[in-house]
Amino acid sequence: MSAEWIVGINPVEAVLTEGAARVRELWLQRDADNPRLAALAELARRQDIAVELRPRAALERIAGGARHQGIAAQCVAAPLSDERSLPDLLAQAGRDALLLVLDGVTDPHNLGACLRSAAAAGVTAVLVPRDRAAGLTPVARRAAAGGAERVPLLQVGNLARSLAVLKDAGVWLVGLDGGAPGAAVLDALDLRGPLALVLGAEGEGMRRLTREACDHLARIPMAGAMESLNVSVAAGIALFEARRQRRAGG
Repeated sequence: MSAEWIVGINPVEAVLTEGAARVRELWLQRDADNPRLAALAELARRQDIAVELRPRAALERIAGGARHQGIAAQCVAAPLSDERSLPDLLAQAGRDALLLVLDGVTDPHNLGACLRSAAAAGVTAVLVPRDRAAGLTPVARRAAAGGAERVPLLQVGNLARSLAVLKDAGVWLVGLDGGAPGAAVLDALDLRGPLALVLGAEGEGMRRLTREACDHLARIPMAGAMESLNVSVAAGIALFEARRQRRAGG
């Protein structure tokens, strides 16, 4: 089975608590002095996971440019989920289904930040295209701060087809597009019930077919001369507006 490295304190803590059976061994930076690292090492040992002390250079090599904070876990690679997982996820969530769709986000830092917000908001799943989009790299996992272990990421072959599956299942699609004529103010929409929030790529926004699939287009009201927000910031605002409405309504 293939292996992957998960680096950083929060991502490693998440995999040790959510999927310890996947972890083969834990690496700690030899000269690191951090109580959180010691606590994670003890957690690993209690689960019969080997803990190795390694020089900083060794962790730098396997971190893939991510900030490792002196810790890395070698894991059996988790199987990638795709659109075939959607029916079961939607059935389990019922009317509480809340999905985040990212149409072509290419920056792994943005993908990770979106996963972090999605996990915090209790999202059912995050959908991304399989091609021409960021994948779950060590940098994305590090930016997700454990969110990548706590929310399903579905890499779909045909995003338009997956959006049609969502609509057929009764999921309402709301796309964020501040420049669209007639876009509604986000908090004026009813975001309760089965919902997918759809955001486009950095700079380019949603593709035409994605935009046309949405039931509503919405904008986040902003003061002054600001025209747009980073995609991960916009995703967080939209997700927690949906969460606010759901809590208020239920």
